[in-house]
This record gives sequence, structure tokens and C-alpha cells, in this order.
Amino acid sequence: MPIRKKTNKNPPVLSHEFVIQNHADIVSCVAMVFLLGLMFEVTSKFAVLFITVQYNVTISTNDGPEETAVNHFHHGIKDLATIFFYMLVAIIMHAIIQEYVLDKINRKKHFSKTKHSKFNESGQLSAFYLFSFGWGTSILLSENFLSNPVTLWEGYPHTLMPFQMKFYYICQLGYWLHALPELYFQKTKKEDIPRQLVYIFLYLVHIAGAYILNLNRLCLVLLVLHYFVELLFHVSRLVYFSNEQRQMGFTIWAVLFVLGRLLTLSLSVLTVGFGLATAENQGFDLAAGNFNVLFVRITVLAAICLTQAFMMWKFINFQLRRWREHAQAQALKKKQAPSKSKSKKDKANGVNGVNSHGADSPRARKEKLS
Repeated sequence: MPIRKKTNKNPPVLSHEFVIQNHADIVSCVAMVFLLGLMFEVTSKFAVLFITVQYNVTISTNDGPEETAVNHFHHGIKDLATIFFYMLVAIIMHAIIQEYVLDKINRKKHFSKTKHSKFNESGQLSAFYLFSFGWGTSILLSENFLSNPVTLWEGYPHTLMPFQMKFYYICQLGYWLHALPELYFQKTKKEDIPRQLVYIFLYLVHIAGAYILNLNRLCLVLLVLHYFVELLFHVSRLVYFSNEQRQMGFTIWAVLFVLGRLLTLSLSVLTVGFGLATAENQGFDLAAGNFNVLFVRITVLAAICLTQAFMMWKFINFQLRRWREHAQAQALKKKQAPSKSKSKKDKANGVNGVNSHGADSPRARKEKLS
């Protein structure tokens, strides 16, 4: 995204340039309408659908001496309204990070157009991946999913989720949906749009699919793992832009990327291929949220395996391109080194000839004439 130059000329209202320059303010006004709706009794019921998490279920537990009530949530069609509102929030946060952090750094560094767009992309994604990784890890620790992996498939279908987990999925879907209008707001180059549409589509399909099929526990573990690897890549790219000699982060990322793909496949096969296949609760029941049938399991595993294969193919092409560019740079340096040494020798021989024979000696004059 190019840095927007402030000009005295104001673009026409509702023109493309006007919407792009003021999209954060426009979206903020839309979000404020929903917040103001909470203040009035007539509109509060409608506004609540967009702002608060829906489908609350209260469960009584007898863990202690007294009976306690625990709130859990399941998914439904009303979640679309909540996702839409938090998509607006993601657009606002995107604009704040861009204007108050990334644009200021860009003005100081004076990046080229290519580096500029990549720096903005890595800056935005680094902030999102760091936030999502930290939040997802806290949920995994609080729910003991890491200490007891059997809970990934035990008791399926996992129709009820704690508040933090459901809100996490709402925010994830809202963020990746916000990336679609950002392609327009950030004036993304036409050649970059297909690449970005592919990874936005993959995120939405996998997260929404796991959310609908009640595979939220497995998806949460895989997202935290994936976000950690992607966070390392984008932080390494930001460090590389500040100093091109610092490339150690890419080497560490390459190792963790391969390990991440292997762990993703292993956990997926263990949970879907073995855990759910041997579970007692088999069958298809839409009302109960049970999708534990052979066709669904094969479809889920096929989608995960194809995605991991696609990512490895992109990774291999990326590494081959880097090695090819490095080899070309080394070959160019080797060609330049002999030419420089030859020029230095020629200069030295010329000086020695003048010094030994004299500027006006017959031999020197003869060499000049020849």
C-alpha cells in the first residue's frame, strides 16, 4: 500500500478516493450506530445481536460444596451478525496500526514500492498473529487441551464452547473477512490480489468449516501452531527490511515450517482418522451437531492434507528462488572481483612505466605513439 500523500484538494464526496481516504472514519460511524442502539429499548434487542456473543447456555456444576453455574455457548445463524460487527472493528484496528505505526516507519525508512507493500503486509499480520497466538495459547492452557490431547476427540460433538473460545472464533472469522474489503481500501496491486485471495479463502474455509462441524478444539490447536510459525516468518521479514544482513530468522522459520506441517498432519490424522473413527458416537445428526461419518472424516482429512501439500509446494518454490538468487549474486561478485584486480594491475603497470622510463624518455614516447 503506498503512503497516502496529504493534499489540499479534497476528493468529491462518495468518490473512490474519498472512500479510501476516509474508510476508517466511515466504518467507525457504522460501528457507532450499533453501540448507540444499546442505549434505547426499541433498538437494544437488535443491537445486541451484533455486539454480544449469542446462544448462551447455562450449565450447573457440583465441583465444590456449592452448586455453580457455568456459561457455555454454541453456534448458530445469529453469529453472522456478530461476525459482521467485529469485521468492522478489525477494519478500524487495521487503519489505526497502518496510520500510527507503519506509515511513520515507512516515512523514516524510505522503502521502495516493493518493500513498502511487503512491509505493510508483514506489519499488519505480525500484530494479528502475535495477538491470536497469545490469546489461543491462553485458551489451550486454561482448558487443558495440551496436557490431555484425548480431549480433542473425546466427547464429540463439542457443541458447547466456553466464552473465550467462541469469541476467539468470532474474531478470527471477522478478521479474515475484513481482509477482503482491505484489498480495495489499501489499493492492492492487481498482481498481488490472486495470491491474497487464495490465503484469505483458505483461512475462512478451514476456520468456518471447523466451527460448523464442531471440530473447534482441533482447529484451535492447529491455529496456534500455524500462527506461531507465520509470526516468526513475518517478524523475520521485518528484521530483514531493517538490515538485509540479518537472515537467520528465515533459516529458523524454514525448519519450524516443515515441523509445523508434520505436526499438523499428525494431529489431524490422530484426531479425525483414529480418534473420531473409533468414537462411540457415530452417525450424522444435524440437530445434535454430530457429523461423525466416514464421508465427513475423509473430506476433512483431504482438505487438510491438500492444504499442507499446497503450502509445502509454495515453500519449496520460495526456497529454490532464494537459493537461485543467492547463487546469481555470488556469481556476479566473482565476475566483478577479477575485473577490479585487472584494472588495478593495469594502473600499476602504467605508473611503473612512467616512473622507470621517465615521462619524456624515447621508450615512453615510442609507446605513446604506438
